[in-house]
Amino acid sequence: MIVLGLESSCDETAAAVVREGTEILSSVVASQVPTHSEYGGVVPELASREHVDNIWFVVEKSLEKASAEWNDVAAIAVTRGPGLVGALLVGLAFAKALAYARHLPFLGVNHLEGHIYSVFMDHPEAETPALCLVVSGGHTNLYYLPERGEYKLIARSRDDAAGEALDKLSKFLGLGYPGGPIIERLAPYGDEDAIPFRVPKITDGSLDFSFSGLKTAALRYLQTNDIEPLRADQESVPSEIPQPLLDLLASYQKAIINQLIDRVERALKEYDVHSIQISGGVSCNRQLREDLLTTFEAQGLPVHCPNASLTTDNAAMIAGAAYHRLKLGKTDSWDLKANPNLRL
Repeated sequence: MIVLGLESSCDETAAAVVREGTEILSSVVASQVPTHSEYGGVVPELASREHVDNIWFVVEKSLEKASAEWNDVAAIAVTRGPGLVGALLVGLAFAKALAYARHLPFLGVNHLEGHIYSVFMDHPEAETPALCLVVSGGHTNLYYLPERGEYKLIARSRDDAAGEALDKLSKFLGLGYPGGPIIERLAPYGDEDAIPFRVPKITDGSLDFSFSGLKTAALRYLQTNDIEPLRADQESVPSEIPQPLLDLLASYQKAIINQLIDRVERALKEYDVHSIQISGGVSCNRQLREDLLTTFEAQGLPVHCPNASLTTDNAAMIAGAAYHRLKLGKTDSWDLKANPNLRL
């Protein structure tokens, strides 16, 4: 069974053709980074316009790369939330139109479920019950999975997502967008122990994340030490960046990683699991992966991360997640609405 998936929740227009829920025949992503980089973040109206321009192209390209015809497609799946409402509406309307014209079943998929399912696409052996950390530019959530397809949200960010915290510091320092990959590239040239950022405690004792205090502490450090952001004519290469700034980047990244690991460790005191999983764009960070492996595999818990192509927003994870619902005979009606605040 082949499912055509569409993803347009933020700044990536994507389509993918997936067979039997795990075999990715094609995955095409049209990135909008060049459009948004000059603003230091995603501009919703520009994102929606680019989705309109790109969506038919990525669908045609995905079918071409998969050597698939429309008659091969059994269903169409699309992200219905969470995300930017205008961006979501482009994908949802297009998917409905395709499904209606081709007389195909139609399914709306939760973007966060797609990220969680991406782990199983790359690691079908991943055991449940599990803890799954979804960490990206828009989301930092920790889920307990009693079994595949069942999700219990046990922690979320109360302010910025981890990826958002990286983007904001990078923008302030004049390093560019997206900030996560830039800071990851520069952090090894700094001392991650130079600035002792604290892991925040939530006063009500919950496992929730918070990164706004870290961001404020970083800005205060810059002011206290008279560290200036890069000039427009400076390159973001280590030789052009003062060492105190490189130390800040390394310490800042380490503080984010420490908080993520701290919450997982605390959750393990409440939940008995057989594996740790991590997904979302920030899960591609090499230091985060290494620290997770070091921390939890030493405790006898395997850590599963999807390959890099499945970490960022993509349509393969949407098609894969929809496949299992389709096998149970579940489809959605034509009046399904986009939900920018959809919970899992």
